[in-house]
Amino acid sequence: MLSEWLDLTLEGAPSSHRSGPLPSGHYTLLAPGVLELVPMTPAEGAHACVFSAAIHGNETAPVELLGELLARIEAGVLPLGAPVLVILGNLPALRESQRFISTNLNRLFERGLSATGHEPARARELMAQVDAFYARHAKLSPLHYDLHTAIRESRYPRFVVEPYADTATEPQQWRWLAAADMQAVLQQRTPSFTFSHYSKHYHGAQAFTFELGRVAPFGHNDLASLAPMLELLSALASGQAPAQAAPEQMAFFHVAHEIRRQAEDFQLCFADDTPNFTAFPPGTLLAQDGQQGEVCVGETPLHVVFPNACVEIGARACLLVRSSAPPHGANR
Repeated sequence: MLSEWLDLTLEGAPSSHRSGPLPSGHYTLLAPGVLELVPMTPAEGAHACVFSAAIHGNETAPVELLGELLARIEAGVLPLGAPVLVILGNLPALRESQRFISTNLNRLFERGLSATGHEPARARELMAQVDAFYARHAKLSPLHYDLHTAIRESRYPRFVVEPYADTATEPQQWRWLAAADMQAVLQQRTPSFTFSHYSKHYHGAQAFTFELGRVAPFGHNDLASLAPMLELLSALASGQAPAQAAPEQMAFFHVAHEIRRQAEDFQLCFADDTPNFTAFPPGTLLAQDGQQGEVCVGETPLHVVFPNACVEIGARACLLVRSSAPPHGANR
């Protein structure tokens, strides 16, 4: 049934089964693209887990990865030991293999959002689903892994973004991410209205945005490279302690500046195919904009991440980041 749910969701067809049993729990279809799995008995130390994908509709590898996880649970190969909320975010965009329909869904997760249109309505629906899920499982520690793939090559194909919020990241998370073969960590210094930030800011969840390789069509993803990530998701879904490795094997960066598009004539002054985490030396011209003028690298080198000149006016066009040491206490 769970693999059928994925297929029916992609096809836009209703499911004949809204709920049913699993070998070690039960499932409920809460809304289009929203599936809750609840164990018979949560394991000791289990988290209330939100695993989301397709917040951008052309990012298919995370959908296939969650399909593998659901297949394991449905077959009884993986015992369900934690409540799990599985979310496929932007369904029309996913069916059309587009990043979004009218605007970037992953900039809309803010309470009090008043904008209209498909993506704002979906953001409100998903925020309500996350709120209700964490309320139903309030005795368990909240966790949210939002799974993406990047639109360009990267010096570190598999990396995570730590959203900024008052909730501190637990040291064990860094060890779990290292064992899941994440290659880099990007730590944000200011709030942003992403889905992972929502869970961290409003619910105190351990939350990250994952970039798991590059965008590709269904059936063309390198899932072998994501096997360690599947093991991390499987351990959390079973309520067991994930594998651990030394955080120092990951490269750490922090956001130093953002470049935002302010005018129609905005342009980035480097090649469109520049990989994420490419370094630029002091004095390099990075962007030009009729309103904000030229943006250049200052006295220390900067790396570019998520460059995209074709964003809406006022939206982020690029992150400028610097290397940093692993967080204090990461090896505790």
